[in-house]
Amino acid sequence: MKRIFLLIVLALISNTSFAQLTVMMSGGFTNPYKQLLPEFEKTTGISVTTLSGASQGSGPQTIKAQLERGARVDVVILSREGLAELMESGRIANGTDRDLGIAPLAAAVATGAPKPDITSIEKLKVALLNTKLISVPGSTSGIFLVNEVFPRMGISNQISVVKSERGSQAVEMLASKKADFAILPTSELMFAPGVDIIGRLPSEVQLLQIFAAAAVKDSDQMSNAMKLITFLSSKDASAAIQKGGMDLIPGR
Repeated sequence: MKRIFLLIVLALISNTSFAQLTVMMSGGFTNPYKQLLPEFEKTTGISVTTLSGASQGSGPQTIKAQLERGARVDVVILSREGLAELMESGRIANGTDRDLGIAPLAAAVATGAPKPDITSIEKLKVALLNTKLISVPGSTSGIFLVNEVFPRMGISNQISVVKSERGSQAVEMLASKKADFAILPTSELMFAPGVDIIGRLPSEVQLLQIFAAAAVKDSDQMSNAMKLITFLSSKDASAAIQKGGMDLIPGR
């Protein structure tokens, strides 16, 4: 009887305290995630390892590229645009995706630098034309800016833009004053050292970027993966999401 009891206890411990998840995420949801993860690990006993990757792009460190190389991941957190690519390629378990928060685009300058007026598309255009070097991520928001916004504004051939593979690299370029102006999701600029946020882009050129979580199709931790996804998409996560520079999903 004692031996049976011991085996039951060991099984319970194995399923909770020693349970592990691996998450791969892009930068947009980082601030809320850092606030929420300790509570999740404490209340569930599930240990989480967090890896990093870009939502989209052509570099080797995109989430898609890392999964294709065989990275073992249970949960991905990235832009809806990047998640759509993973779903299309059959990497995501059906019905596991949940929207987490919305990150509008904002502009920033290095700390202490003058803040230009960007409250209208005309004023934003003037600010961009007067900037020597503009820093953007090579992922979803940078693709949108370079392929859609700058051509629509008619300034693609009049401005200098550098695309970094990751948003954090684009922020670092601004903070170190290698670039004079940066445009990124609000959540990637929030709390970033060495930068001052000017404000959100005008509605005509705005991208309301939804970040979402989903379970990877071949995960052997599906139950625990869904616990994390449910936790991050719950109303209890709302305060951390807003504090992290994001807007809430409507209806939450």
